[in-house]
Amino acid sequence: MITVGLTGGIGSGKSTVASFFVELGVPVYNSDQEARRLMKTSKKIKKAIKSLLGKNAYNGKKLNKTYISAKIFKDRNLLQELNAIVHPAVKKDFLKWKTKQKAPYVIQETALIFENKSQDLYDQIILVVAPENERLQRIIARDGITTEQVQDRFNNQLSDELKSPLADHIIQNITLSETKKKVQQVNKAILARIE
Repeated sequence: MITVGLTGGIGSGKSTVASFFVELGVPVYNSDQEARRLMKTSKKIKKAIKSLLGKNAYNGKKLNKTYISAKIFKDRNLLQELNAIVHPAVKKDFLKWKTKQKAPYVIQETALIFENKSQDLYDQIILVVAPENERLQRIIARDGITTEQVQDRFNNQLSDELKSPLADHIIQNITLSETKKKVQQVNKAILARIE
């Protein structure tokens, strides 16, 4: 069983693309979702996050995402320290999840493959791209944040121009019907390389 990384900048539509792979029967591990789950359920991670960001990082048992985002997207060192707490736990959780899957390949949906220089962990990498202005509009609509806050997040990720030459497959996500078609083509290409 091979491991495929699915990545792309914030607002590119990774989750939409992942859902199309799920429709094709491909198991997908959503790293962001699982990271949030681990940040809520792991006593060890909670303790480390409170120690790093203060007790306001949690509202009772709930993660205070607004507070955390405001702190980490303005301070690259804090972001790296938070990633150093969460990423190893997500990696361990993903590997455990992978052993339970029965498919020719699995996908790990994760935003920062190239930023974290973790491309060697994957047999193939899919990059989801979309025009920056469209991504900006999607994030503002989805998260209800300002253009400046979106820009802070863009600044913590590599550009599509830098990531594109490093990817095995690129999916341009503008119209859903075209994206779905491209997902089917990429699925065939991945399966062809496995056989």
